[in-house]
Amino acid sequence: MRLVPRLGSGIPLVARGDEMRRLRAGFARAEHGEAGAVLVAGDAGVGKTRLLAELAEFATARGALVLTGRCLDVREGGLPYLPFAEALGPLATADDAAVGAAVRIRPALARLLPLAQPGPVATAEHMSAGSERDMAYRLRPEQDLGQLQLFDAVLGVLTEIAEHRPVLLVLEDLHWADGSTRNLLSFLLSRLRGQRLLVVASYRGEDVYRRHPLRGLLVELVRLPAVAQIELHPLKDADARAFVEALADGPLAPELVTSVVERSEGNPFFAEELLASCSDCVDLPAGLAEVLLARLERLTSDAQRVLRVIAVAGESVAHAALAEVSGLGEDELDEALREAVQYHALVVEKGAYTFRHALLQEAVYGDLLPGERTRMHAAYAARIRRTPQGRGHDAKLAYHSLQSRDLTAALPALLRAAEEAERLGAPGAALRHVEQALEIWDAVPPDARPPDFDELRLLHEASYFAGTSGEPERAIAYARSAVEALSTDTDVVRASKTWRRLAESLMNVESESGGALDAINRAWDLIEATESSKTRAWVLATRAAILRSFDRHGESLVSARTAVEDARAAGTAGAEASALITVGALADNAGDFAEARARLTEAARKARDATAPSVELRALCFLGYSYDDQGELPEAIDVFERGIKRAEETGMTWSAYGLELRARHLSLQYQRGNWPAESVTAAPARGVSSVLTARMTATWLPVVVSRGGFATAGKLLAELRTHWRAEPLTAIAAGGAGAELAYWQGDHETAIRRAAEAMDYLDALDPAYRLSGIRLGAGALAAAVARAAAARRRGEPADVEGGAQLIERVRRAAATGRPRSGSLGPEGQAWLARAEAIASGLPGAPDPALWAEAVEKFGYGPVYEQAVCRWQYAEALLTVGEPEQAAAELKQAHETAEKLRALPLRDAVREVARRARIELPGVPAAALPERVDPLTERERAVLERVALGRTNRQVGEELYISEKTVSVHLSRVMAKLGATRRTEAVAIAYERGLLVRA
Repeated sequence: MRLVPRLGSGIPLVARGDEMRRLRAGFARAEHGEAGAVLVAGDAGVGKTRLLAELAEFATARGALVLTGRCLDVREGGLPYLPFAEALGPLATADDAAVGAAVRIRPALARLLPLAQPGPVATAEHMSAGSERDMAYRLRPEQDLGQLQLFDAVLGVLTEIAEHRPVLLVLEDLHWADGSTRNLLSFLLSRLRGQRLLVVASYRGEDVYRRHPLRGLLVELVRLPAVAQIELHPLKDADARAFVEALADGPLAPELVTSVVERSEGNPFFAEELLASCSDCVDLPAGLAEVLLARLERLTSDAQRVLRVIAVAGESVAHAALAEVSGLGEDELDEALREAVQYHALVVEKGAYTFRHALLQEAVYGDLLPGERTRMHAAYAARIRRTPQGRGHDAKLAYHSLQSRDLTAALPALLRAAEEAERLGAPGAALRHVEQALEIWDAVPPDARPPDFDELRLLHEASYFAGTSGEPERAIAYARSAVEALSTDTDVVRASKTWRRLAESLMNVESESGGALDAINRAWDLIEATESSKTRAWVLATRAAILRSFDRHGESLVSARTAVEDARAAGTAGAEASALITVGALADNAGDFAEARARLTEAARKARDATAPSVELRALCFLGYSYDDQGELPEAIDVFERGIKRAEETGMTWSAYGLELRARHLSLQYQRGNWPAESVTAAPARGVSSVLTARMTATWLPVVVSRGGFATAGKLLAELRTHWRAEPLTAIAAGGAGAELAYWQGDHETAIRRAAEAMDYLDALDPAYRLSGIRLGAGALAAAVARAAAARRRGEPADVEGGAQLIERVRRAAATGRPRSGSLGPEGQAWLARAEAIASGLPGAPDPALWAEAVEKFGYGPVYEQAVCRWQYAEALLTVGEPEQAAAELKQAHETAEKLRALPLRDAVREVARRARIELPGVPAAALPERVDPLTERERAVLERVALGRTNRQVGEELYISEKTVSVHLSRVMAKLGATRRTEAVAIAYERGLLVRA
C-alpha cells in the first residue's frame, strides 16, 4: 500500500480542542473591544503553526483582518522587526480605503513598509486614542525618537484599523526574534486596552534556555493582565494514533501505526515525517535527522561528545559511566552536561542523563562515524563486564558486544538474556535474543559456542517464543526449519520433540492446522515403542488434543488417558494437566458438564503448580467455553478474566490462548452490555501478528457498528477481509457486523451479500463452522424482509423467494451444525428464534408470538440483542393493534439503547414511537419528529460536489465562489458532523441520510 501523507493545511487538527476554544474565546473578547494577547509555547513540530492557522481561518470567516509574520533563524545580528514587517506588509498595498488612510498618515511606518506612500501628518481628528497617547512619547527628548515614532505608528495603525474591523496579529517563532522585535512586542502588549485586537505569538519552549534573551521578556509579559499563556503538549497515544491514521488516504497496518506513534512520542511533525518517508519506519528520514541535528550544532565540542556517548548507550546513563566512556575530565564533563541540559537536549531522570526525545538520540547515533561507534560500544561492553550483574545485565552486554562486533562475547550473553526474559515473562524479548543468536551462530567458532546449545535447540526455542509472543506464522516457520535440520543421527527424543513443536505451532493457525495431525503422528511413531517418560507423555497429550479437533473423539480419549498415566509415572504435572484438558473437553462434548468442569479446574490448578502457563491458559479457556456454551455468562466472564490476568502475569497476553481469552471476554462483555468506552485493541504489542490483531478488531467491530461508528466500521471491514482464511472466527464476526452495518445504512443488498459471502466461505472452508450460519443468516434475513417491505411500499413485487431460501439455510445450519456440547445451546436457540421471527415478516405482517419467543430466548444475557428483538416485537404488536404492550417493549428497548449509546437502535425505536404517537420517558417531544438537517443549503451543495470527487477549486468554479470560501464551508461542515477530514464528512453525511447516493 502506498502511503499518501496529508501535508500542509490538510493535516487534521487533533486533540487541540481546549487550546482552540481558548484562542477563539480570546478573539471573541477582542471583537467586543477587549484587546488581548496569547503566548503559545511548544516544542518544534508539536502543532503550533497548525493551531494558529486554524485560528486565522476562524477569524477570517468572521470578517477579521489577519496579519501574520514569522521570525527567521539568522543567527547573529538578526533582521530588525522582521515579523512585524512581514505582518504589516500587506497594509501598504491594501485596497481598503480605511487601511490605506491609516498607513499614509504615519510616515514612520516606511521603516517597515517601503511601499507605503507618505501622506499628510496626522491631525487631531485623524488620531486614534492610541496615537494621542503615543504622541506624548515624541515629546520626550531623552528617548530614541525614531524608535518611539515607529512603535507609536505600529500601535496607532492597528488601533485605527481595528475601529473598522477586528484585527488578529500572529507572530511566529519568537525564539528567533531580534532585540528590536522583542522591544516592539513588549511596547505593543503593554498598551493593549480597548482595541478590537488580538495578538498571538508562538515560540519553542525547548529553545528558550536559561540565558536566552527571550526568557526575561516572557517573565515580564505574562505579568500583564491582557496576556495569557497556552502550552502545547505532545499528543497522547490515542490522539496520536488518530492523527497517524488520518495522515494516510488508505488503511494502515496496526503495527505500522504503533511504530510511528511510539517513535514520534506524540509529536505530529515527527509522526508525519516518519510516515511519509518509509513504509516500515525503521530508518530515520534524512530530512528529519537534519532538523534534529541542526539545534545541536550550536553546542560546544565537549557537549556534542557527551551527546554521542549517551546516544551509543541507548538508555539513561549515570555520571560515572559517562566519565569513563567519554574520557572527559570531571570539570569538562560537568560543563558539557550543564550546557546540554540547559539547551534541552538532555533531561535528568533519577540521577541519570537521557535524551529529551528518542528521535534525537536516533539522529545523533546515526551521525556517528563507524569507528567512533564501534569504539564507544566496546567501551560500554568492557564496563558492563566489570560491573556487578543485575537485571538486564546480559541483554546490555549482548547489545554492545554485537555493535562492537565481538561476536564471541555476544553469543553466550544473548542466550543468558533469553533465559532471563523468559523468567520475567517477556517471550517477545526472548525471541529477539534467540533470533540474534541464530544470526551469528555460524560466525562464532565452534569451540567458542556454549556447549549445551546447538542450532536445533535455538530453532526449537525460537518457534516456542514466537508462538507465545503473538507471532504464530513465525512459530511455524522456525518449527519447520527445525524439522528440516533433523538428521539420521538425531536422538529419537529430540526428534519427537521437534515434530511435536511443529504440530503445536500448526494447530495455532487455522489455515495450517491440517498438517498438525501428520506432524504429531510422526512424533508418536518415533516415541511409541519407548517406556513412559516426560517426552512420551507430552506427545500423547498433544496428540489427544489434535485428534479431538479432528472429531476423532474415541482415539483422543484413549490417547489422553494414556498421557495421564505416563505423566504421573514420569512425574510431569504439565503434561498431565494438558491431557486432563482434553479429557474435560471431551466430557463437555458429551454433555457431562459437571465432569468437564471438574477436570478442567483440576488441569488449571496442576498447570499453575507446574509453572506451565500455556497449559494453564488453555485449561481456563476451555473452562470458560463450558460456561459460555450453556449461557452461563457471568461465570464465563469470571473465568475469562482470571485467564486474562494470568496471561498478563506470565507475559503471554498475545499467545494463542491469551488472545482467545481476551477475544471471548470482549465478546461476552458486548453481550452483557458492558461496552468499553473505546477500543481495547487500540495499541497492540509491537510485533504482534496482524492475524491476531485482526481477531481482536473483529471482536470489537460489533460495538463500533451498534454505536453508529459507520465510517470507522467500513474501514475496519476492508482491513479484516484479508485475514478470513487465517482465522475463520474473524470471518464470522466481520460477516455478521458487516451485514448489520449495511442494514442500519439501508443498503439491504449489501447486507445480504456480506452475510451470504461469509456463510459460503465458512461452509467451503470447514463444515465445523456451519453453525455460524444461524446468526449470519438472521442478519441477511433482516435485510431481506426490509427489502421486501420497501418494495411493497413502492407498489412493486416483493422478493419473498430470496428470504425463503435464507430461512431454509438457517434451519439447515441449526440441524446439521456441530455444537461443542453436542446440542444447540442458548445462544444458538435464541438466534434461531430470531431468524424465525424475522422470516415471519416476509409475506407481510410479522408474527408477534414469534417475536415474543425471540425476546424470551435472549433473556439469558445478551441485552443489546434482546433490545433489538423488543423493538421489532413492538412493531409486530402495532400491526395487530396492541399499542399498550408495544409501548412497554419500546420503552425497555429505548432504555437499553440509551444506556449503551446504541444510536442506530435508539433512533429506530424513536421513529416507531413517533409514528405510533408513543411517549418515551426522558425524550422531549422535539426529539421524536424527523431529525433536523444541520447543513445549510450552501454547505450541502459543497459537500455534494466533494462526494463526487471534486477538488476545492473545482467546487468553487461550479458554485461561482472562491476556493478559500469552499475551504471555510468544508471546515464548518466537518465541525458540525464531528469529522476530521473531508472524506469522513462525506461518509457521515451518507450514514445520517444527509446526502443521497446517486
